[in-house]
Amino acid sequence: MNLRKLALCAVAGVMAASMIFAAGCGGDKASDKKVLKVGMECAYAPYNWSQNSADGGAVKIAGSNEYAYGYDVMMAKKLADSMGAELEIQKIEWDGLAPAVVSGKIDAAIAGMSITSERKQSVDFTKPYYYANVVALVRKDTPQAKATSVEELRGATATSQLNTIWYDQIDQVPEVNKLPAIDNVPGMIVALTSGKCNLIVTDIPTAKAAAFANPELTVLQFPEDKGFKTSKEDVEIGIAIKKGNKELKDAMDAVLGKMTPADFDKMMDEAIQKQPLAK
Repeated sequence: MNLRKLALCAVAGVMAASMIFAAGCGGDKASDKKVLKVGMECAYAPYNWSQNSADGGAVKIAGSNEYAYGYDVMMAKKLADSMGAELEIQKIEWDGLAPAVVSGKIDAAIAGMSITSERKQSVDFTKPYYYANVVALVRKDTPQAKATSVEELRGATATSQLNTIWYDQIDQVPEVNKLPAIDNVPGMIVALTSGKCNLIVTDIPTAKAAAFANPELTVLQFPEDKGFKTSKEDVEIGIAIKKGNKELKDAMDAVLGKMTPADFDKMMDEAIQKQPLAK
């Protein structure tokens, strides 16, 4: 993007940004303080989690005594700051995120959501704000830990999170014993550590965060020709906004468009190091 060279252009840009924000975020009157309402599970480390204090830059969860932090909160703060907005975090169950966007309860869902064709039927998405490859998460003391390909996971008992592309990827494991999907990430990690299953299919940040917090777990990253077969939409993670809200989409895309995958990875590594279970 070219830098503005004239003061007049800079003033015009500020005015335009103000109009975009007024159209895209909460606040009914021009005099209202603008608030960017963002929904997430607050239970999906390292993307987002809940903690008891504002330590590290966490943001108060609306209607709660808890605070939210993680990669999604870092990104939400960056976007809100770029708009001169106050960030409001709302804790919403995974299945309720898209409906909350559609109804206008929140302006955006920043929650590690894959940009899929199915979801595009009900919401619009920004440019990707992360690229998440699909991997296997297993216990170190199981035969699956020695696997060097998806093929070698044959016969595993597996699960993943409800309404995610990960759960569909399980079907690529030969002769898999596919358990019902689990509502949230902590629940599926418990299923793995307790022995209810011996394989979790998930994305690499979730797997790395779980292994970082649980030394008995390990992440299996297979070579491309031996790993899970994914499409572009499987690995692109975007921000869901209400259909037709071009102003908010453009404002967010302007920020995301200046970031690189290396920027995203650096921020994600920071989130993994800061997650509560890592301490």
